[in-house]
Parts: sequence; C-alpha cells; structure tokens
Amino acid sequence: MNNALQQLQPYPFEKLRALLGSVQPAEKKAIALSIGEPKHRSPAFVAEALSANLEQLAVYPTTLGIPALREAIANWCERRFNLPAGWLDPARHVLPVNGTREALFAFTQAVVQRDVPAPQGPALVVSPNPFYQIYEGAALLAGAQPHYLPCLEQHGFNPDFEAVSDDIWQRCQILFLCSPGNPTGALIPLDTLKKLIALADQFDFVIAADECYSELYFDEANPPAGLLTACAELGRNDFKRCVVFHSLSKRSNLPGLRSGFVAGDADIMQAFLLYRTYHGCAMPVQTQLASVAAWNDEAHVKANRDLYREKFDAVLAILGDVLDVQRPDGGFYLWAKTPMDDEAFTRELFAREHVTVVPGSYLSREVDGKNPGAGRVRMALVAPLAECVEAAERIRAFVQGL
Repeated sequence: MNNALQQLQPYPFEKLRALLGSVQPAEKKAIALSIGEPKHRSPAFVAEALSANLEQLAVYPTTLGIPALREAIANWCERRFNLPAGWLDPARHVLPVNGTREALFAFTQAVVQRDVPAPQGPALVVSPNPFYQIYEGAALLAGAQPHYLPCLEQHGFNPDFEAVSDDIWQRCQILFLCSPGNPTGALIPLDTLKKLIALADQFDFVIAADECYSELYFDEANPPAGLLTACAELGRNDFKRCVVFHSLSKRSNLPGLRSGFVAGDADIMQAFLLYRTYHGCAMPVQTQLASVAAWNDEAHVKANRDLYREKFDAVLAILGDVLDVQRPDGGFYLWAKTPMDDEAFTRELFAREHVTVVPGSYLSREVDGKNPGAGRVRMALVAPLAECVEAAERIRAFVQGL
C-alpha cells in the first residue's frame, strides 16, 4: 500500500460523527447546517437536457470533451471575468471535469514534481488554513508536503502572503487559493492576485484557484474578480502558471451532476489532459450537453443568489447581537466565533437544540501552536429559508442560555 495513506487525516465529517456519536439530541426536528450541499431546486431545463440526450449512454465520451461544452465554458469565462474575445481558446485552455474535487486531486498528481533536489527541501503545496481538505490529501499522495497559511481575522480571513518567506516560495510547486473562501467566505483582492502572479513568475510555481463559490455573492453590480480577471488586467493572454477550477454544483445547484471545468495555461492543460487520458475520468456526453445548457443561462444563477441573500438577511438579523458573526464576502457559510470551545459548542448545541454545525478546528491545522479555526464554527445556510430561520432561533436561545 502507498505509505502516504497513513498520513491522511479523517475528514471533518468523520470527526464530527465521532464527536456527536454518543450524544442524545433534544427531541426536536434535526436541522443540519454542517454539510455544504446545495438544497435549492436544480434547474428544470438542465434535467430536460439530460433526459433528452440519454441515447448518448451508448457513446464512449472523450477526455477532452465535446467542442460545444468547451465553447460554452470559454464564452462564460469571457462574459464573467471580462476577458478579451478569443483569449481563452476552447481547444487549448479548457478541460471539462467531473466536479472540482476530483479535478483538484488529479491536478496535484499531474503537477507535483517528486524529484526536487536537496538542500532545497521537499516540494510544497501551499494552501490557506482553514481549507478544503482535498488540498492536503492531494499533496500528500503526490509526494509533496502541505504548507498552511493561516487565515486570520486581522488579515480579513485571507493568508498574509507578505509574511511568506522566499524559502517557502522557492519550494512551492502549487499555491492553492480559494475565493470566496471555504469556510470564511473571504475574497482575495484583485491586487493581491496580481502580486501572486508576479511571485509565481519569480519562483516558478503554479497558482491553482479554486473558485467554485464565485457565483455566490451579494452585490449584483460587483461580481467578485477571479484569477482570470487578474490575467486579463495584466495583459497575460497565455495565462502562464495560472489555472482556475469552477463547478456547477454551487452555481447551479447541481452537485449530483458532477460537472465542472479547469481552465488556464495551455501548456499545463496539455499535460493535464495527458494525465487524464490515463486517469479514466471522461464526462458522459449527456452530462456534457446538460452542462452546456447550464453554462449558457444566468437567470437561474441570479435567482439562486436571491435565495441565499434572503437567508443571510434573516439569519444575521437573529444572530447578529448574540454571536460574533458577519456577512461573508461570498459563499453560503457563516464563520461564527463561539463563546466557548468550538467542539463543546458544537456538541452542546446538538444536544440541546438538535442543530448540527462543524467545529472550525476540524477544518484547520495547527501552525506554530495555534489552530486558526479554533473558537469558531461553520454554518452552511443551504437548508430552506424556514429551516435556516428556525436553526438561527434555536442557536440564539442556546447562546442566551449559556
């Protein structure tokens, strides 16, 4: 067996099950704010496109995907991130993937070079902390060492990139970004993205921007910038060392479709395509055709944002004066500070109110003796409005009773 498997830590939800396993909850309806699974209705027209193309079940899909999907993705990127027409070549810069989770893992295996010479030290995969745990697992199984950058309140819940030493950048092979962040909801400013691109050029590493929450924001007049936006403003039409990951799961409430894309540096995409032809992960053609329909429509995405905006307004109105919690820049999580240990808060809330949240320390790693997620919990506002309101009222009663 691969020895690196022994380095993998349990997923946060395994820890959560262990924490709550022996707890007898109150006799109230269970409300889960723990798992970030979208619960809004999936677009009917996507389901119709899927069912209308079931004859494609008889067709082997190609890893590169059908031209119509790559073109729909490239056109969406142009519209969404203000790219000059023609910059993003559907044939060279875009690859469809079966959701960003598998793509983030596979990408790391393809990019990391295991033979980094001493005394430089082991290859590093650098990520925010707290983080989506696939970054860590992918790094370890690729033979690299994870390096965590704490996301603290004093830095707007973004890493303090200025504090990263040249030695770390020199050893870095992949820098994972997540904007809006999971679980913090923080956006990485456009100027920061430009500075990181300059560092990638200087130290020769790849920026892998996980932007799966990019379409969940609050100001319709100001969509969040992404890594492709930074490339466009820098006149970087080769997208050198820059790769973005997007998904229909959150944007379109289609987590079960398992559809997303990776786009950016054509040389990296070519090598990644080679890896994927062996990986055996081609997206079914009927799924690709349904995805074309989703990427070509924005009305359902705006309606989705409206639903989240309504929930954030309602929940924050209930919790705002009893918990230290603020509206995030994007995403669908609240990153609330707890008045007690985050594990104890989670356990007691479940016991007294039958509401499930995730301890922030389960989403982070200890760095220099401090866990940046400790003393916080993540709440996913994915349930229907009425359930989110009821959960907030129970949390308020719980906090007031402490």
